[in-house]
Amino acid sequence: MQKLAQVCIRRPVFATMLILFLVVMGLDSYRKLGVDFFPKVEFPIVTIRTTLRGAAPEEVESQVTKRIEEAVNTISGIDDLNSISAEGTSLVTIQFVLEKDADIAAQEVRDKIAQILSQLPDDADAPVVDKVATDAAPVINLVISSPRDLRETTKLVDDRIKKNLESLPGVGQVRFVGERIRQIQIWLDVERMFARRLNVDMVRAALAAQNVEVPGGRIEQGPREISLRTLGRVERPADFARLIVSGHGGAPTRISDIADVVDGYEEQRSLARLDGAPAVVLEIRKQAGTNTLEVIHAVKERVSELKPLLPPDFRYTYTRDQSDFIEESFKAVEEHLILGGVLAGIIVLLFIRSWRSTLIAAVAIPTSIISTYTLLNLMGFSLNQITMLGLVLMVGIVIDDAIVVLENIFRFMEEKHMPPVEAAIHGTRDIGLAVMATTLSLVIIFLPVAFMQGIVGRFMSSFGFTAAFAVMVSLLVSFTLTPMLCSRFLKPATGGEATKDTWLFRALAYPYQKLLRWSLRHRWLVAAACLAVMFSSAPLAMRIGKSFLPSDDQSEFEVLFKLPPGSSLEGTEGVLRELEKELATMPGIRNMLSTIGADVRRQVDRGSIIVELVKPHERKQTQDELMVEARRRLAKFRDVNVAVQLPTLIQGGDNRELLYYIQGPDLQQLDRYARTIREKLTKVPGLVDFDTNYEPGKPEYRVVINRDKAADLGVSVGSIATAVRTLVAGDQQATTYREGDDRYDVQLRVKPEYRRTPDALDRLFVPSTLLGNVPLSNVARLEASTGPAQIARYNRQRQVLMMANIAPGQSLSNVLEILDQTVRDLNMPPEYRSGTIGKSKEFARAGKAYVFAFLLSIVLMYMILAAQFESFVDPVTILLSLPLSVPFALLSLMLAGENFSIIYSSVGILVLFGIVKKNSILQIDHIKALRQDGLPRQQAILRGCEDRLRPILMTTAALVAGMIPLAVGGGAGSGSRRTVAIAVIGGQTLCLLLTLLVTPVAYSLFDDLAHWSLWRKLGALFGWKAAPPAAATGD
Repeated sequence: MQKLAQVCIRRPVFATMLILFLVVMGLDSYRKLGVDFFPKVEFPIVTIRTTLRGAAPEEVESQVTKRIEEAVNTISGIDDLNSISAEGTSLVTIQFVLEKDADIAAQEVRDKIAQILSQLPDDADAPVVDKVATDAAPVINLVISSPRDLRETTKLVDDRIKKNLESLPGVGQVRFVGERIRQIQIWLDVERMFARRLNVDMVRAALAAQNVEVPGGRIEQGPREISLRTLGRVERPADFARLIVSGHGGAPTRISDIADVVDGYEEQRSLARLDGAPAVVLEIRKQAGTNTLEVIHAVKERVSELKPLLPPDFRYTYTRDQSDFIEESFKAVEEHLILGGVLAGIIVLLFIRSWRSTLIAAVAIPTSIISTYTLLNLMGFSLNQITMLGLVLMVGIVIDDAIVVLENIFRFMEEKHMPPVEAAIHGTRDIGLAVMATTLSLVIIFLPVAFMQGIVGRFMSSFGFTAAFAVMVSLLVSFTLTPMLCSRFLKPATGGEATKDTWLFRALAYPYQKLLRWSLRHRWLVAAACLAVMFSSAPLAMRIGKSFLPSDDQSEFEVLFKLPPGSSLEGTEGVLRELEKELATMPGIRNMLSTIGADVRRQVDRGSIIVELVKPHERKQTQDELMVEARRRLAKFRDVNVAVQLPTLIQGGDNRELLYYIQGPDLQQLDRYARTIREKLTKVPGLVDFDTNYEPGKPEYRVVINRDKAADLGVSVGSIATAVRTLVAGDQQATTYREGDDRYDVQLRVKPEYRRTPDALDRLFVPSTLLGNVPLSNVARLEASTGPAQIARYNRQRQVLMMANIAPGQSLSNVLEILDQTVRDLNMPPEYRSGTIGKSKEFARAGKAYVFAFLLSIVLMYMILAAQFESFVDPVTILLSLPLSVPFALLSLMLAGENFSIIYSSVGILVLFGIVKKNSILQIDHIKALRQDGLPRQQAILRGCEDRLRPILMTTAALVAGMIPLAVGGGAGSGSRRTVAIAVIGGQTLCLLLTLLVTPVAYSLFDDLAHWSLWRKLGALFGWKAAPPAAATGD
C-alpha cells in the first residue's frame, strides 16, 4: 500500500481518476438501488391449508391434520412443524432449516400431499400448499367508504379498482376485508323435500347436471370449420328455480317446489369500519423480493388514475402506508449522514486548525460512502434499515484512516520541517503498517456478522458486508487520495505556533503525561483496576434489561381483541363499538381502522383496531406512552381479552414478544399447567397482554349416532355426516352462476329456521337406501357440550401456547428467567415439554450467534495482528483493551434508560471493539518503531503515547461527533439507531482514558515477562527471535 501511496503522490491525476471511478460507479449504483424497510430475506416456510366445512376441531385434527403431518414429517430439513385444527380448517406450517431451498421444500411438500389425497375425507377440499414469503406482508390498505349498499360498493370496487391493482407489477395479492360478495342462495325447505321424497344429494346432482356448458366438437363445412357448443348454463338467477330435480309421479318437481332462490350475499364473516363508519378495505400485498416503495407509489398512481371512474360519493383513504415510515426513516438517515460528516470535519479543524486539512480528511466520508453503493448494487441489497445503519455508523470510522495519515503527514511537516511531498511519502510510510492493521482488523470484526447463522444472521449479513466494504474503501482513500491531496494542498510549517502548542492540546496532553508516568510507576495497581473494571461486566450484564429489538415510534399501533368462544359477529361488533368510543377520546389519533374476521379463517369472535397516530412532532406523547394509555383505558372490559402492540412488518407468525409453549398428550392437563403459569406471571411487573391459544369453552352440539337404528333404517354414518354438514353448514359451491366475465357461487343450504334450535335440527332429514328420507331424530340425538375452538400442535404433539407483550422499559430476559423457574416448579412428567418460539426463541439464538461472532472476531483479529507485527505477544497487549470497553457500554445504556438490544446493541459493541483496538494499535506500532530507532523503553512509551495522543483524540472525537446525530436525533427508526450510538459513544468516551493508560502499561509488563529465562529457553527451542536486552529498557 505504501508503494501505491508513492505512485499516487507522484501521479495525482491517476489518483484522482481512480477514486473518481469508484465515486461514479457508486452514484450510478445509487440510482438503481431500491428502498425498503428490511433486507430481502427468504425463509423456507411452507403452509398447507385444507378446508373441511362444518367439521369440529377434533375431527379436523384426526381426519386431516395428523395425516398431513405424518406425510410431510419424512421430508429432510424440517426445523419446526406447527399446526392448527380449527372449525372447518386445518393449517399446517412447516419451517425448514435456513439452508433448505424454499422452492425445493415447497415442491417436496406438494409431492407428499399428492400421495395422501386418497386418505383425506371425500368432502374435504384439496389441500393448498403455499410458500410463505416473509417480506410479502401487506404494505398499504386502501379503505373505501360510501353511503351506498355494501354489495354495490363491493361490486364497484372489485370491477374498477381491485382488478386494476392486481395487474400492477410487484403487487402479489389484493384481498377484501369487510366486503359483501354476491351469492345465489338456494334455501331448502325440509318439509317440502320430505313430502316429495327428495334429499339434498338429489338437489346437488340436479344443479350439477343442468347448469353446464360443454364443447360439442367441430363441424366441417368444406373449407370452413365451425365449433359446436351446448348452451346449458342458467342465464338468470331466477332460472335456477325452474330446474327440474325429479320427474317421479308424472309431474316434474322443480327447485321452486322445494326451495326459495335468492339473489343475495355470502354469509357475512367480516366487517370493516373507518372511524366508526362502514367501509370496504383492500389489503394490498407485494410480491416477494419486490421494492416496497415502488409498489406503493404504483398503487397510489393507479388509484389516482381510476378516481374519475368512481362515483362522486366514494371516499377513499390509505392506512398502514409503509412508505411513510420508510421514506421518513431514509430521510432521517440521510440527514444524520450529512450532519455527522460535518461534525467530524469540525473536530479535525479544532485539532489541526487548517481548513485545507479539514477538507482533505472530510473527503474520505463521501467517497467511501458513495463507493459502497456499488457493493450494495452488485450483491442485490437495497437501501433499508440495516444497510443504512451500516453506512451511518461508518461516518465516524471511514474518516479515521484519513485522519491518522493526515495527522502523521502534518506532524512530519511541523516537527521535521519536511516539504509537503516528502512529508506525504515519509508520513504515509511511517504510519502505513498501523493503518493497515487497524483497517484489516476492523474488517475482520464485521465479516463474522455477515456470516452469522440463524434468522438474525440473514437480516444482519447486509450490515456486515456494507460496513466491511466501506472500511476497505476508506483504506484505499487514505493511501491514495489523502497523501496526494496532502502533497499538493498542505502548506509547510512557517515557524508560527505549532498545532500541538495550542491551549486545547496542552490542556489534554499535560495531564495525560502525568497520569501515564504515574501509571508506569504503579503498573500492578493499574492492572488491578483493569481487572476490577473487566469483572464489573458480569453484574452490569445481569442488571441491564435485555430485549430483542428496541421500540421505534412508527406512529401506529394495533389493538387486538378477542371475545369468549362462540360469540357472534353481531355481539363482537357491539363490543367493537365500545372499544372505539373509548379510544376515540385519546389525543394524537389520526384515524382508526377497525376490522372483524380479517384473518384468513374469518373468525368472528375477534378483531383488531389499527390506530394511526399523527406524526411524532405533532403530539406531546410518544407512541409507547399512548399504548400504555390505551391498555389502561381498555382494562375495564373484563370479558374481553385485549392486546396492544406494534403491527407486524414481516409476514408469518405472531408479533408478540413472548411466545412460550407447553406440549404433551392431554389438552386438559396442558390447560391446567397454562392456567397455573398464568396466575404466577400476571404478578410479574412488566408483563402485559397475556393470552393463550387454547379456548376450551366454545359451545357445540354433538350429533350422537345410534348405529343400530341407522343400520335398520338403511342410513350410513357417512351419509348422516355429509347431509348434516351440507344442510347446516351449506354447500358453498354447489354450482356457479356466470354473468359476463364474473362468476358467483351458488349456495345450497336449509332455511335458517331449520338450523336455529336443537328441535329444528331434529326435523332435518338424512338419506336412506330403504325409505328415501328419515328424520335425523330417528337415527341420532343432539347433545349440548363444549369443545376447544382450535387445537394447536407443535412437532406432532398437542400444545398450549402462551403469548404476552413486554411493557416499555421492562426486560424480556428477566421475564424468561421467571418463566423458566415457574415451569421447573411444576415438576411436569417427562412426556410434557416446554420452550420458547417466535421472537423469544430468536432472542436466545441471536445471543448465541453474537457471542460466536465476538469470539471469532477476537481470534481473527489476533491472527491479523500477529501477522502484521510478527509477534505472538503484541496482539495480546492490544486486545486487552477490548473487555475494558464492555462495562462502559452497558453502563451508558443503563444511564440512558435503554435495554440491551440483542440485535442493535451487539452491533454497537462490535463497532466499539474496532475503535478501541485501533487506538491500541497506533500506540504499540509507534512505541515499537521508536525502540527500534534506539530509544529506551520508558522514553519510547512516553514519546510514542504523546505522538499518538492527537490522532487518537481526533479519531475518537470524530467518531463520537459522527454518532451524536444518531443518539440525539429523532425521526422514523431512531430507536434502533439510538441504541447503537449510545453504546458506542458512551463506551468509547468513558473508557478512553483507561485504555490510553492500560495499553502502555500492559506493553511494559509483557516486555518484562519476555525477559524471563523460561521464554529464552522456549525461544531457543523453537527458533524464536530473542527479546531486546534488558539494558535497553531504560527502567
